[in-house]
Amino acid sequence: MTKIAVIGVGRWGVHLLRNFLAHPQAEVVAIVDPHPERLAVVKQQFNLAENVLLTTQWSDLQKVPGLTAVAIATPATTHYALIKDALTQGYHVLAEKPLTLDPTECLELCQLAEQQRLILMVDHTYLFHPAVEEGQTVVQSGKLGELRYGYATRTHLGPVRQDVDALWDLAIHDIAIFNNWLGKVPVSVQATGTVWLQSTVNNQQSTGLADLVWVTLTYPDGFKAYIHLCWLNNDKQRRLAVVGSLGTLIFDEMSPSSQLTLLHGEFERQGNLFLPVNQSREVLELKTGEPLQRVCDRFITSVFQNTPTSISSGWVGTELVKILSALTTSLQQGGQSVSLQ
Repeated sequence: MTKIAVIGVGRWGVHLLRNFLAHPQAEVVAIVDPHPERLAVVKQQFNLAENVLLTTQWSDLQKVPGLTAVAIATPATTHYALIKDALTQGYHVLAEKPLTLDPTECLELCQLAEQQRLILMVDHTYLFHPAVEEGQTVVQSGKLGELRYGYATRTHLGPVRQDVDALWDLAIHDIAIFNNWLGKVPVSVQATGTVWLQSTVNNQQSTGLADLVWVTLTYPDGFKAYIHLCWLNNDKQRRLAVVGSLGTLIFDEMSPSSQLTLLHGEFERQGNLFLPVNQSREVLELKTGEPLQRVCDRFITSVFQNTPTSISSGWVGTELVKILSALTTSLQQGGQSVSLQ
């Protein structure tokens, strides 16, 4: 039985708590949140036992006997200090994404986890989504033929963040999926953005938090992925696709009946004409299960076996933060290409 503490029970942390409470090999022994009212809510909501420590102070965890792991769902700006302290004290760590906001800090935490022989895992939930798992199999099987390009759209009307822009809020999901499906990481990136809502002093929009961001990822073989991100768009979309010479694979999270679809089709050349042939639509069957439940289960299994997961390790999280940091540089430079090599 893994004794675990949940740090932060806000919008996402409460779901981590729910899953760990339901896990047969996990025992939630403590919950930390700076807001006492949140602690009171989860105590009633989940009918927590009296022996579960509810505290506003991180330092109180040192009093919990047998604690072996922590799940951290606090603002990203707090991650570095909390994760470093947790690893130093000998706790395995599951951290909400992003791992931190600084690639150098991420690297330090990964090295510390290895030195301490502890699990450092990042909650990149989409990597455990059945559609993403099946999509990786399809792309890497060669069914799409020669891969040509990818595109994704992640839009909605709010929530509007006041600590990070739409890039840091939204892009990490689609970048993680593209990297996972392709089995590669970008060699260069570009980003441009527009600010409408939160301009800084004297209306200098270029330094405000971008509401709309366009991202281009370029991979080692020349494959490019284009991502549209906006929290100021009533047209809510969660859609990602990879296009190949033999078809297109589409992950549409908003579709209740066909989240992963393979559109078969190619061109047959007749003289100067290119005629579409072999066209069909295949809705792929997916496994069942909540992605976050799979994240929590993988973490508990990794802790029990003391074996890191390659899917969403601290190193994977570090690579994603490195990409986001490079995109921020490009955004600040008006869309200049930034190398990751």
